[in-house]
Amino acid sequence: MNKIKVGIIGLGNVGSSVIRVLRKNSALIAQRTGLNIEIAKAADVRNRKSVAGKAYTKDVARVIDDPEISIVIECIGGVDPAKKYILAAIRKGKHVVTSNKEVIAKHGKEIIAAAKQAGVHVLFEGAVCGGIPILHPIRECLAANRITEISGIVNGTTNYILTRMTRDGISFEAALAQAQKKGFAEADPAMDLDGSDAAYKAAILAYVASGSFLDVNRIYREGISKIAPEDIEYAKEIGYVIKLLAIIKIGNNELEARVHPTLVEANHPLAKVSDNFNAVFVRTDAMGDAMFYGEGAGGLPTASSVLSDVIEISKKLGCCVEEPHYPKANKMRIRDIGDIRSRYYIRLEAPDSPGVLAKISGVFAKKKVSIQEVVQRESKGKTAQIVIILHENREKDIRAALKVISRLPVVKRICSVIRVGIE
Repeated sequence: MNKIKVGIIGLGNVGSSVIRVLRKNSALIAQRTGLNIEIAKAADVRNRKSVAGKAYTKDVARVIDDPEISIVIECIGGVDPAKKYILAAIRKGKHVVTSNKEVIAKHGKEIIAAAKQAGVHVLFEGAVCGGIPILHPIRECLAANRITEISGIVNGTTNYILTRMTRDGISFEAALAQAQKKGFAEADPAMDLDGSDAAYKAAILAYVASGSFLDVNRIYREGISKIAPEDIEYAKEIGYVIKLLAIIKIGNNELEARVHPTLVEANHPLAKVSDNFNAVFVRTDAMGDAMFYGEGAGGLPTASSVLSDVIEISKKLGCCVEEPHYPKANKMRIRDIGDIRSRYYIRLEAPDSPGVLAKISGVFAKKKVSIQEVVQRESKGKTAQIVIILHENREKDIRAALKVISRLPVVKRICSVIRVGIE
């Protein structure tokens, strides 16, 4: 039986969960894989001896420098000092497993280049959707396919909030408070709510699917804090559910990546994904469509993905061919958000008086934006809620039209602009 010694850096929720799962299921792993995986050292600046036992150390260097450790698991999170430790481990010839989405999204290109030069493996299944196997299936199981589109609910916090707003008709603020009470949202949930967390995962998905690492700052992101109960209700009436999606499209040497709320048709598989669950919908040329679904966060689900990477690397260490393969970087044009074409839902407030719709429609016509449907909702006093559904149009044309509309004397305010549908 092959004995593999690994080291862990960081014994928070994920790191401690890796130890728990390995202790509980080591015999099962050995039975299925023929591998005896041992935690040789586990480092954390806090006193975590109760978690790691004899393997515990406060000195990260003891993990990185140990000649018997072949795989280093980074579970710190964030960029600093995680990036420094990952690169140090690579320079020492260690293989690396991480669930750190931010460091891979922001510095993956540098890390992969260093790993390639050192001839070691770097895997990060746990960085996207926690326990859901998605990167390995894209990288290995779908290797014979051209992936043309990935659309995913990749953030459990925002999905829980939108689910509660949809089911219970409560406000964004009330739903957020519930998410925090249940532990689905951090005390400071800004990275979830503004789309940053989903953007990191979109960058990683784009890399695995296309071979191109894109600047995460070029991923258009829009959060959910402006979604109102009215939008949820109006979406229901026309057969849609609002979800925060990460969308990646690949084709014609172009790469498109964006994160924003989307009206998803109620009969689409992603519309059924509720609470804190995640799901990723993948479209390919040969296999067709597939969806990967499960718990997207939490220590134990993420530990499952981390250990799957450890097992994958350990198996390769026992093969005659140990040289890792990294896809050749493709030079792809990143499509600007202004060039994206989509349908749109727009909700605005205007005086309940004759001629309002004609003036708004006139602006859209001048900007060559086609309208599919206009509905004037029940008036509140002298103010009417107007909901407009647009046909597929370019983002830049929509923005230009809305800029003019927002200045019309007959428009009090534009409340919501949400993209509609998944192609």
